[in-house]
Amino acid sequence: MSMQKRVDGIQQRIAQACARAGRDVESVRLIAVSKTYAPEHVQEAVECGLSVFGENRVYEAASKIPACPGHLEWEFIGHLQRNKVMRAVSLFQMLHGVDSLPLLRKVSACAGECGKTMPVCLEVNVSGESSKYGFAPDDVPGALEEANALMHVDVVGLMTIPPFTPDSEDARPFFQRLRELRDACSVPSGFELAELSMGMSGDFEVAIEEGATCVRVGTAIFGSRT
Repeated sequence: MSMQKRVDGIQQRIAQACARAGRDVESVRLIAVSKTYAPEHVQEAVECGLSVFGENRVYEAASKIPACPGHLEWEFIGHLQRNKVMRAVSLFQMLHGVDSLPLLRKVSACAGECGKTMPVCLEVNVSGESSKYGFAPDDVPGALEEANALMHVDVVGLMTIPPFTPDSEDARPFFQRLRELRDACSVPSGFELAELSMGMSGDFEVAIEEGATCVRVGTAIFGSRT
């Protein structure tokens, strides 16, 4: 199957999930996860109508982004090490996986040095898995309170990765919990928290039904990684 047919199929599935949830299809952004794929694959995706790309390795993105069309939006979706924050702040338009207070402070400091304010999503470990990064749900209100005192970060939303499961319905409770946490925190924190970054190739339709505004899709667009 061609990439154009895969992209068209994903867009159709997004539209159908939005219809089921009574949502405007424009309320969901499709992030093409281009990690491990070469610039020529990104170019093909651009020709299919995509313009927002996600990477999870700073060093890979640093060499890839200059080789791709200049009008694209690049967002960091992986675990960010503190020694790579300055480079990430300069490369990306948004950071999805800010998973600790020290990292949040570092992002603000580096963004200040770059003369910008960095949009970020706080990663929340909704499932409590020890193998995953992220704030515990109970710690999110305190993190948002601290973020209010940081001059160069704007917490625009929350992000999560549910436990892997072959049945996408099993991910629904974790997406629900993130949405409920966002709803509980947005007014008292003073942050709108408009973004819910959740859902990947195997479960993005369920995520959209539960309120996702950003879905991160890689293999369903580019094909299986080798």
